Amino acid sequence: MEFILFKRTLRQVLLLPIVACLVLACFLVWQITGANATVGLFEKSDQRTDLTTRIEKLVVDEETGLRGYQTTSDTRFLQPYYDAEAPMQKAIADLQSMIGPSQPQDVALSLYLKQFIQEHETWHQGFAEPLIATISAGGHTNDVDLNLQGMSRMNAMRDSLKAIASQSERRSQDRIVLWRSQTRHLLFLLIGLTLTIGLLIGLFTRVRLKTAYDSFRQQLDLQRQRTHELFESEQHLRTTLSSIGDGVIVCDSEGHVQMMNPVAQALTGWTESEAQNRPLDQIFHIVNEITRQPVENPFLKVQRLKRVVGVSQHTILLRKDGAEISVDDSGAPIRNAAGDITGIVMVFRDITLELKTRAALLANEKLAVAGRLAATIAHEIHNPLDSVANLLYLLQHEPKEEESKQFLQMAHTELARVTQISRAMLSLYRESTAPVSVNLKEMLDDLLLLMQRRFQILGVTVSADLPPEIAVEGFPAELRQVFTNLIANAAEAAGQSGNVKIRVLPQPAGTVSSQTVEAGAIVEIIDNGPGITAENRKRIFQPFFTTKGEQGTGLGLWVSQGIIRKHAGTIDLDSRTDGPDHGTTAHVFLASKPVINLGGN
Repeated sequence: MEFILFKRTLRQVLLLPIVACLVLACFLVWQITGANATVGLFEKSDQRTDLTTRIEKLVVDEETGLRGYQTTSDTRFLQPYYDAEAPMQKAIADLQSMIGPSQPQDVALSLYLKQFIQEHETWHQGFAEPLIATISAGGHTNDVDLNLQGMSRMNAMRDSLKAIASQSERRSQDRIVLWRSQTRHLLFLLIGLTLTIGLLIGLFTRVRLKTAYDSFRQQLDLQRQRTHELFESEQHLRTTLSSIGDGVIVCDSEGHVQMMNPVAQALTGWTESEAQNRPLDQIFHIVNEITRQPVENPFLKVQRLKRVVGVSQHTILLRKDGAEISVDDSGAPIRNAAGDITGIVMVFRDITLELKTRAALLANEKLAVAGRLAATIAHEIHNPLDSVANLLYLLQHEPKEEESKQFLQMAHTELARVTQISRAMLSLYRESTAPVSVNLKEMLDDLLLLMQRRFQILGVTVSADLPPEIAVEGFPAELRQVFTNLIANAAEAAGQSGNVKIRVLPQPAGTVSSQTVEAGAIVEIIDNGPGITAENRKRIFQPFFTTKGEQGTGLGLWVSQGIIRKHAGTIDLDSRTDGPDHGTTAHVFLASKPVINLGGN
């Protein structure tokens, strides 16, 4: 608004003198037009005077020609008399056209002209023409009365012409006086108007310029304050960036580094001065840990997707000194007021220790699972072996042929059970390097066989609804670990005389709750235990959180969630703590053809 006021003030200061000059010019035009009209009247008066003088000269020519003819009776003296007639009529007509009846002075001139025309007609018809006729007839024209009459008419004409000339001269003088008065008034008015307009312009300009100056000074003070605030904000921002525990790199719209905090300098090995205006991929050089191929430049990825992005798993940063560190980062666009991307900000951190810790936790959880199954497996194997030993003892005492066949069949059955248990145990911990097809029925049957002794100790009844044709792709050992944890948790929650139900449901491709899902399978593990409270459900998948006290590690569900996410699936718990249908249901969705996330948990 202040800038608009400043522009308006400048326009007013510029336009006011122009408007004042236009007003002054209009006034001058009006006054000059009046003065020109007065000059025109003055010239008209001069023209009347000239016409009056010409008529008077023509009258003298007529009288001179008539007197010469009267004296000599020579017709040649009449030539001036006859030559003056036509110019006389034209001059009289011109003089009549210049006299109007609009003003009293013109009325008097018109009367004098009429008198002249009448006297001239009387002189011409009553004296000159009879005189010429008398002389042409040979008569005498020495009559005194006749000549006195002619002289009287001639004097009357001269008096009329003198009156016209005098009146015209008087009019001319009056108009000269009027013109001088107008010129004097114009000069005084011009000086006065110029001074007045100049004073008004000066006062107005002073007031408006003072307003503009105050506005400009206010804006200047405000700009200084904003500059100071901006400087303090920048210093605060730099202090904040320096205090952040993660590395921060700021780039411009071309992907060149503009700012780095100390953590970013320490992680990349580049100082801020060295990295200034260098391309981001030269400073933040990241490759895939497995393939060693360069990872897409975060700047280009942000420009392409126009949103916050993160790097893929197994990403390592190659430092300036050649060292390698595992990093987790994200890039966000920096937008101006119009929404255009003017740069990006990269935030990253060293997760090398975190990955090692996570691997150790996974190994620890796997050992915990093995420990929980060890006693059950040992008992399951020991019982068939005792049976085989007893059968061998009976065979050594030479039984009948039919008994021997029966003993051998029983021994074969017990050894097959031992083989099946050992094979299931090996498959639980045998790692695969790539996803394979996993038959969910076979996998869950093996797990239930291994955990049968534990179910007996807990007094839990386990039922299964396992269609044989459902299979998914994944890592078998990891999936067995997930379902071992979930089934063991359900059995422990159900407790003595509790029930656990396991079922597998096919999931066709389609839309569920406004979300598109792939084809796959849903594994449900249902128990009728006391359920999980709402407060505990919020923390159930957090690491080291357990409701089992010293008997639990707090890692089972956290690890299971990571494995299912790795297989592009979902895991959630639906629990009820009151009513006759209390209990917990674990839902695990696995896609038939998932995109395996090799980033692990």
